[in-house]
Amino acid sequence: MKTIDELLGEGVEGKRVFVRADLNVPLDGTTITDDGRIRAVVPTVKALADAGARVVVASHLGRPKGAPDPAFSLAPAAARLGELLGAEVAFATDTVGESARTTVAGLADGRVAVIENLRFNAGETSKDDAERDAFAGELAALADLYVGDGFGAVHRKHASVYDLPGKLPHAAGYLIATEVGVLKKLTEDVRRPYAVVLGGAKVSDKLGVIDHLLEKADRILVGGGMAYTFLKAQGHEVGISLLQEDQIPAVQEYLKRAEEKGVEFVLPVDVLVAPEFPDLKTKAPANPTTVAADAIPADQEGLDIGPETRKLYASKLADAATVFWNGPMGVFEHPDYAEGTRAVAQALVDSPAFTVVGGGDSAAAVRILGFDEKAFGHISTGGGASLEYLEGKQLPGLVALEK
Repeated sequence: MKTIDELLGEGVEGKRVFVRADLNVPLDGTTITDDGRIRAVVPTVKALADAGARVVVASHLGRPKGAPDPAFSLAPAAARLGELLGAEVAFATDTVGESARTTVAGLADGRVAVIENLRFNAGETSKDDAERDAFAGELAALADLYVGDGFGAVHRKHASVYDLPGKLPHAAGYLIATEVGVLKKLTEDVRRPYAVVLGGAKVSDKLGVIDHLLEKADRILVGGGMAYTFLKAQGHEVGISLLQEDQIPAVQEYLKRAEEKGVEFVLPVDVLVAPEFPDLKTKAPANPTTVAADAIPADQEGLDIGPETRKLYASKLADAATVFWNGPMGVFEHPDYAEGTRAVAQALVDSPAFTVVGGGDSAAAVRILGFDEKAFGHISTGGGASLEYLEGKQLPGLVALEK
């Protein structure tokens, strides 16, 4: 995989460089609530601009249905990128139309532009190879070189991720190089004990990575909504907690395999429950009750791991040499259910291990709960991409950059 440093060494002054970034940030209206993904691409954009390139930054945001939707505009992300760069960033109000062509044509050496949300064009995510290729051709007309640095999208076979690199000389940006280097530490020559913490809502989202990690990890800790399917698989009442009954046979099989392989599976011993899901807008007090994990009332919903589980999980992480964490332990967006996620984050901070926060809600939680990002070994920008890499899958965006 060619690196951006090699590209810079060949000279980029005056050349139009298309940077496929991941500016898919959470928005409250037009206010960015977590700018981590924008900050992650700054080193690549700045290096290119400082070398005199005319930088064209592109990304998706959210899931618009192949047509313009103001709710998913990249305008706030473009403005924030400009603030972080300390320089004006031009913004094109379309992807490959007149605004994009005019904006790119007007770039001076060392200047940066952002084009509008790529998913406003149906060709970006099309499953039809010809439609995707056609859109990639229109994007290629805007640039001379391509730099892939949107790690959060490399598991998608999308036009700007998979097809476009084949049409231009290409290289990997600093973020992708860092992310891949970190993931290799989790899959090749791993320092042990290797502990994995998995949370989030659905166990179905994690089945592939659990299957793969049963061959790699020494210890797997489970929390979040997915824990209740595991508890149900053990025969426990889970009340009205989030449950994927169709996944119970798979979960039972994984628990059996873990026992056979000597992989320690650690499940909650107590949970916080309430009769209803909390109001995340007002964050009104929820007044949860703590109960044993095998004694959840039939009319209650589990919403966070309990205090004894927090202590247990911290102890299971204390002697680890490598820790990978993906998925919150509860509804961390509400203060009454944030302590489980906070406890896991603190355990990683306190650990001498090489610690990786696997993107998505985990990365957002770390920042929302006020932790210093430098206290972790690495915070990934791509939850889905990280999980698929750990599953052993080929990621289309990386395959394209390696050609």
